[in-house]
Formats: sequence, C-alpha cells, structure tokens
Amino acid sequence: MRRRLLIASNRGPVEYRRDPDGTTVATRGAGGLVAALRPLVDHHDVTWVASARRDAELPDQGKEARTERSAAGADYRLRLVAHDPEAYRLFYTVAANPVLWFVLHGLTELLEQRGAAVERAWVGGYREVNRALAEAVLEELRRTPEAALLVQDYHLMCVAPLIRARVPHVAIAHFSHTPWASPDEWRSIPPRIIAEVHEGLLACDSIGFHTERWRAAFVDCCDSLLGRGEDAERQTHVNPVPADAPTLEALVASAEVAARHATLRADRPAALVVRADRTDPAKNAVRGFQAFGLLLDRRPDLHGHVSLLALLDPSRQEIPEYAAYRVEIERAAAAVCARHGRAGWAPVVLEVRDDLAASVAAYLEYDVLLVNPVRDGLNLVAKEAPLVNERNGVVVLSREAGAFAELEPFVIATDPFDLEAQAASLERALALGPADRARLAGGLADHVRSATVDDWASRELEALDARAEG
Repeated sequence: MRRRLLIASNRGPVEYRRDPDGTTVATRGAGGLVAALRPLVDHHDVTWVASARRDAELPDQGKEARTERSAAGADYRLRLVAHDPEAYRLFYTVAANPVLWFVLHGLTELLEQRGAAVERAWVGGYREVNRALAEAVLEELRRTPEAALLVQDYHLMCVAPLIRARVPHVAIAHFSHTPWASPDEWRSIPPRIIAEVHEGLLACDSIGFHTERWRAAFVDCCDSLLGRGEDAERQTHVNPVPADAPTLEALVASAEVAARHATLRADRPAALVVRADRTDPAKNAVRGFQAFGLLLDRRPDLHGHVSLLALLDPSRQEIPEYAAYRVEIERAAAAVCARHGRAGWAPVVLEVRDDLAASVAAYLEYDVLLVNPVRDGLNLVAKEAPLVNERNGVVVLSREAGAFAELEPFVIATDPFDLEAQAASLERALALGPADRARLAGGLADHVRSATVDDWASRELEALDARAEG
C-alpha cells in the first residue's frame, strides 16, 4: 500500500553544487542511510527534509520543496533547510561531531570539548539545527497531516519532542545508524544533554537499532539514567541494514570501476589485503597498519608477496581531532614502509581521497579484507565487499562492528585494540587453503544476499505501525 511519509535527516539523498558557469548540478548522496531508505522513496509518497550542505546550494532552499526523481524513476519531494552558518558549525563540528560521535563509539578519551563548551554548542548549535528541521517537518505535516515521520540518526535526536508537542498523534520512528554507548560513557558529557538525547528518542513510537547489543545498551541507559527502562524496552527493535546489492552491482558494471579494476589487477602483489573506510578514529586505521607491520616483522617470507592497500575517504577534516588522526594514519603507514619496504615493493599503499570507484574495484580484488573498527553501528563494507569479490576473499572483522553479530560464522574475528591479535588474524586469513576460503566467502555472500533493503524498509514501517497503534 502506498503511504505518505516524511523522512528527516541531516544529510539528504541529493546534494547540489554550482559549476563555474553557474549551472546547478545535482549529485546523489552515498552511504548506508540513503541506500536503506531508497525503497521508501521508490514505493511511497515521500517528502524528504534535510539540511542544505552549502550556503549557496539552491536559491529557494528552506522555503519550498523541489521535485526530485530516484534512480528507479520515482518522484519525491526534497526540502533543504538552510541554517545559520555559525549555528550549523556548532551543531556539526562541536556537538554532533565529535562529541556525540565519540561518546557513541566509546572514544571518550578523545573528547576535547567538555562542560561549558559543549553546553554552548548544544544550545546554540544542536538544538537550533534540530529546531529548524523540526519546523520544516511541521510545515510539511500541515500539508499532509496523515504522514508518518521517519527520523534518522544521531544528528536529529531532539526533533521528535518538538514534533510531538505540536502534533501529539503523529506516528514517529527513529533509526540509529550508530552504536549506542554505556551509561558510564554517556556520563562524560553534561547531564542535561544526556537527558535530552534519551528523552528525545523516547518521544518516538518506534526506535530501531542495527543489533541487539546497541538496543540493549539504549535500554540500559534509559533505565540507569532516566528510570525509563520499561518504556525503552517496549519502544525499541532490531533491524540491521542490508547491503544494497543492485546498486553495488550496477557500480561494478560501470566503465569507471572497470578502469580502476584493470589497473589494480595489473599491479597487484601475489596477495592483497584491502581496507576501504574513512579517516575516522573509530575506523582504527592506525592500529591496522601497526598490526600489519607486526605481521611482516615475524613473517619475512611474506615480504615482497603481500601488500596492504588502504583506500580512505578523508573524513570531517574541519574538526581538529579528525585532522590530527589523518596525520597519525599517514605516519603509521609511512613507518611500515620505512621498516619493510624495498625497491619494487611497498608493503602499504595509502590513498586518501573520495574515490568510490577505486574502493569497489578493490572489493573485487582483495584476498583479505581488514575491517577493524573500535566500534561501529554496523559497517556496510563488511557486507558489500563480499557480494562482488572475485577471489574468495576472507574478511577479518572486529568483534566491535555491529555486523559481527550477523557475520561471525563467515569471518575471522579480531580484537580491534590488540595488535598481536590483529596480526594473528591477518596471518590466519592469508594462510587459509582454497576450500576454507571458498566456504567462508560463499557463506558470507549467501547470507548478505538473503536480505534486501526493501525488506529492511518494510520492517521499519511494520515496527512503527505496531507501536504507534499500541
């Protein structure tokens, strides 16, 4: 049945830029959030409310919705909300990233902004951006009062109470694409913010998480911090986002990926270890390089035969902690090359740029895929890459990735904080025989292919209906 839906997220499905000649060019958004919500856009009457990413993105942003068309040919309305630049800076570069992101990912030791500085950014930035997006949602609800609202991720955890106060009976769902932190980790930031975050989500009818672990952590926090554990238990559910196989397969078939693949295949070593993620402290690239260096220390027979190709998208470089971590990444990669490299062989090849085609080409060619986050809500790379890999590649996966709960039977587990353990996991993966490689790779691909983003979207609506009616 076709339904009227409102989607609210910080980042939208389309971004706009102006070419030097003044032409407006639309580029489709990437990432798991946009991919997961694609079926809703394709099959329902959707209005998507999101933040405008650039000050001069569109002349009418924040005032009117534009009609856009999905890749499948479905029309939807897109309303981009322009924010005060300083408010958005406080929202994005202080409150949401890094404070909330670091807390959610267990990186509280990296928190530079604490106490009064966080409070100021929360009031002047996070609250203000959430308020502006909520006002746009309320205007859209006046146009279509029967619509249900689907709020996405940690950027917008204060939107639901603002909507609920004005439209008490609207059905609201929230999906958290991140992990959830423990009560002690949340206590790293001011109590008022902790309360607003958890009360904000509890204002929703339905609250979704990728894994039971993150759902249970949220319930524990609501119980320990608010005394509302029973409410959280009743309102939450688990619904891990699948890989978007059709979109990925279309990328594989593209000329751009074919060109990258041909180059990579011509220059690859006998064994290729790949990582493809972002220059984000949560992704743990530095320890990954150090672990690979330890492997080469104890296995000189691998010298000249195996290399680690790291394709990293530069992430949030306007935030000092992220910029500093990128420097650490470059130093760690250089240290391995200085210790072990020789003419004609680079043990680590590091490329820091936004190049999706190169990443997909690497998915095709890896013998070992290293996915070692310190904590991740899910990690779609661990699901996407095995779908298209052509070499029965083996995945070495952190136990702290949300996807580990699903993929454990088909991967080699590793501890993201233990360098020796990561080196041993890489060594084991490289040593597996053809039969074991085929068994793991085939089982992983079959498991990932058994779920679709259409299934995920349907389950989200079912969970919302069940809880809103109750």
